[in-house]
Amino acid sequence: MALHALAYCERLFYLEEVEELRRADANVYDGRRLHTELEKDEEPYTLELASETLGLKGKLDCLKHRSSGWVVVEHKKGKSQKGAPWPSDRLQVMAYALLLAEHTGQEVKEAVIHYHADNQKVKIPIQPQTAGEEVKAAVARARELKASLERPPVAVPEKLCRTCSLSPVCLPEEERFALAEKPKPQRLFPPDDDRRVVHIVEQGATVGREGEQLVIGRPDGSKKPLPGINILALVLHGNVQVSTQAIHYCAANEIGLHWLSYGGHYIGAFAAGAGKVQRRHRQHQAFADHHLKVRLACRLVAAKVENQLRYVMRTIRSQPGLETEMVIQTGLNQFRDTLKEVNRQETVTADGPDFDATAVIERIRGYEGLSGRAYFEILPFILKTSAEDFLAFSGRNRRPPKDPVNALLSFGYALLYRDCVGALLAVGLEPALGFFHTPRSPAYPLALDLMELFRLLLWDIPLIGSINRRQWQKSDFEITPGQVWLNTEGRRKAIQLYESRKQEKWKHPVLNYSLSYARTIELEARLLEKEWTGQPGLFARLRLR
Repeated sequence: MALHALAYCERLFYLEEVEELRRADANVYDGRRLHTELEKDEEPYTLELASETLGLKGKLDCLKHRSSGWVVVEHKKGKSQKGAPWPSDRLQVMAYALLLAEHTGQEVKEAVIHYHADNQKVKIPIQPQTAGEEVKAAVARARELKASLERPPVAVPEKLCRTCSLSPVCLPEEERFALAEKPKPQRLFPPDDDRRVVHIVEQGATVGREGEQLVIGRPDGSKKPLPGINILALVLHGNVQVSTQAIHYCAANEIGLHWLSYGGHYIGAFAAGAGKVQRRHRQHQAFADHHLKVRLACRLVAAKVENQLRYVMRTIRSQPGLETEMVIQTGLNQFRDTLKEVNRQETVTADGPDFDATAVIERIRGYEGLSGRAYFEILPFILKTSAEDFLAFSGRNRRPPKDPVNALLSFGYALLYRDCVGALLAVGLEPALGFFHTPRSPAYPLALDLMELFRLLLWDIPLIGSINRRQWQKSDFEITPGQVWLNTEGRRKAIQLYESRKQEKWKHPVLNYSLSYARTIELEARLLEKEWTGQPGLFARLRLR
């Protein structure tokens, strides 16, 4: 019943009932198992009831009839509050009692909550007038929240957040940290996701469903079943067919479904449902604020360029002689100039009420473009390849890539783009509405914005390392006079390199806790949303050490 969530935390109610965010953690699964075991008993009798008068509907765990009349029994997996009911549980059973009384025409005088963790059976006397007033007040508050576009603030004790299934979505401790209430946030955002992204690169493969499994069919007739509970997303490369039943299963179980062309170009994604409208409406309102857009653009470019500067500085220190190269010195100066200009623009726009946001962001784009050009001009000095090597790099080119290194860069960026789109869809943001990139291509601007934080961290660094270790062969590529792309074996190697990098752990320099790079993408998407729904200031703070 939604009133239980409302009494526990108004923010939890809003996330579940308004934004339609639900997440099953270990406690939720334990509760489901408890109810499954109880259903095997012949004594309990469950009943679903609804009332237009009360504006409620719910499913009673157990209904019993005694000499004094009907008794509502609610089973809870956890402990009681030292022999007393928790406020949210008390409100829930009072609502059930009112529903039952309306349907039977008989007054319900008692409810019982059975807390299984400490085996406490707490009796709650039901006074119709008092219960009716409390339940009606709660229903009225629920309607107010449903009519609002603003997410309620974090306003419950920390101990309630620790046991909440939606804490990885709500990020309450990160919000308290932004308010400087705590020197270090308690870890509620999971460091990793047990589910994995499955890439299907074999041409002619199929994806079907058998029960709770997704089955990968190969052209030779062999099949590989994969438990759906272990899959975070399916990425289909090229000519791969997926059945309607498999699509329905992915939609029902929040499994991402993405299509890439044979050459690695991102085609699109399947997103289930039409919910999360409030979140996207708030996003539209937020990006109408020019100060916010400029502030986010400045912070995004500062993070990207500072990481490039740190990486190049770290690399030239490990390779004596590089620091004297004019191209490298020119590039380092460009990085520093960009950082100075970005910081200046952020300060100027913060102090001035009137400014041309479009012109400011265009100026920031110009400096970011100059730094990007400088970075790729430095890259040949970092790569340990000769001019005659098939992996020689002489500059960035794309659409189509004309050499193996550019083919690798483009393919890796396509994988990263897919992850950014998936993270934004999971968070409930509209990827088509960004704050830095403009919609001049089929790519989602907000996904391109988020990508800028991770191009170096998730793909450039591992790719450069793999090239310098000579892990690529000419046979991994299809090379023609006008275009180069990865063949099936090359794509497998690139996917393995990328997915391995995503599983590596690193420590967030501000939040000061460790998590995988894969989780960092989602974390940054959620911190971005907090720039207009919670406490701003934590987005784009990640830096190379």
